Amino acid sequence: MVPVAKILLPVDFSERSVGAVHCAQRLAQRFSPEIILLHVLAPMQYRLGDTEMGGVMLGDLYRAQLESLTLDLEQFQQAELAGCNVRRLVVDGDPAFRIIEFAHDEKVDLIMMPTHGCGLFRRFILGSNTAKVLHDVECPVWTGVHIAESATRPVEVRHVLCAVDLGSQSERALKWAHWLSRTLEAQLTLLHVTAACPETPDHADDAWRAKLRWSAEETLDRLQAKAGSQAEVMLQAGDPAHAICAAAARIHAGVLVIARGSAAGGFGRLRTNAYAIIRQSPCPVVSV
Repeated sequence: MVPVAKILLPVDFSERSVGAVHCAQRLAQRFSPEIILLHVLAPMQYRLGDTEMGGVMLGDLYRAQLESLTLDLEQFQQAELAGCNVRRLVVDGDPAFRIIEFAHDEKVDLIMMPTHGCGLFRRFILGSNTAKVLHDVECPVWTGVHIAESATRPVEVRHVLCAVDLGSQSERALKWAHWLSRTLEAQLTLLHVTAACPETPDHADDAWRAKLRWSAEETLDRLQAKAGSQAEVMLQAGDPAHAICAAAARIHAGVLVIARGSAAGGFGRLRTNAYAIIRQSPCPVVSV
């Protein structure tokens, strides 16, 4: 069991935020987490630039905006979240920093926030705030370019895909995916993408592939035993981001679960492949 007692939803009042609320409400139907709606009000200096304005006037403007935003947040998705355990907060400061700080101080179990890419280029953009949060927080983050679509259609997850690289975070990712699939009564598939085969003679090529596959299967069996899962296993070779996203599309995955990597790793907490996967994935991605 992976306890999820607190879900943090950063709110900017856009359709993306509405979609994230719908995703959280879908999860809340299966268990009873506290859903925290958090809006971060950037400091007045950031928003007004070099505008000449006295301190008293700035203070009055800030208080007026804070009061207005607090009221807006109280009314945001009120009907959709009726019956849920909801807390609503407005704070000020740098959005990414305050989200990370809040998640740490409150021991949040899951953050749900969309990327900010849009239009034809949405798959090539990862919003700076989302990237910072993914890089620095310890808890899983549910994100993706498709979260906004949840605002206009029901959120249904019938298939969960968990992609692992067999690194140190793979066990945690699989346990989380196993819990999610059981919670949503969804099918679980476990995927590992091996490196492309080097150019070798045919007989050496076959032996290399067989050895690589055997080693991966043995490790995946151990992971499943530790996680208590019995997922269908898929092994593929090639570019990880492309293969993982193609597999998610092929099996019509509703959610893709991946590991972000170790904080001590050369790429920080979010590896290069994770960025590409989140941008290209046909479904929301949970980075664990």
